Amino acid sequence: MNSLIKLEITRALRNKKFLFFSVIYPSVLFLLIAGQSDTSAMVDGTGLNLAAFMMVAMASFGALTAVLMGNSERIAKERESGWVRQLRLTPLPGRGYVFAKTASAAVVSLPSIVVVFVVAALFKDVRYDAWQWLALTVAIWAGSLCFAALGVAIGYLASGDAVRPITMIVYFGLSILGGLWMPATTFPDWLQNISKWMPTHAYAGIGQAIELGDAPHAKDLALMVVYFLLFAGGAAWMYRKDTLKA
Repeated sequence: MNSLIKLEITRALRNKKFLFFSVIYPSVLFLLIAGQSDTSAMVDGTGLNLAAFMMVAMASFGALTAVLMGNSERIAKERESGWVRQLRLTPLPGRGYVFAKTASAAVVSLPSIVVVFVVAALFKDVRYDAWQWLALTVAIWAGSLCFAALGVAIGYLASGDAVRPITMIVYFGLSILGGLWMPATTFPDWLQNISKWMPTHAYAGIGQAIELGDAPHAKDLALMVVYFLLFAGGAAWMYRKDTLKA
């Protein structure tokens, strides 16, 4: 299984297009959105200025891109090419394949988080205590596992031709409704009520609480756990269903 994880990481790092959209693109968006703001530009209802708010939002967005976009398409294509069927003939258990996909995606998501933090510190003078930087990195990285499980589920749900549009709809829907591209406080009231229950909203909310020096809200933590169990359970069910077809 370790060999498969190394292979998956190597493949991801060689994909320049994937690395651009998961590592560089979130930092570019951060500069476009927060680049001209000053420290007095506060985001309503958050207690954070725009740069601090968007730093966590774009770090979360980058991690989401790395684990969701990478997993779903690769798994769907490997199913169609027969690679997954070949792996079933080896001693590697099914859960090992799923774990390898999730673990490799999580490793690749770490640079996207760190790069956004470095850009925010260098260009927008975002400053926090050492424990906050560490806590932010760990929280956003760990939270990305939730969406890695979702990527696995989509990869087993969709065929090679259908996986990209399905993934894009889920990807943009979660990003926009969760308030990663723009503060959810700018939404109409009815849309804000929907946004509050999105996993991406809870995901960014955990990081924003750390920025304020507070403990993450219990609701955000609970939502992330529930969504992780749903996505991981769905991925396991879809894998078993796919195994029975083979």
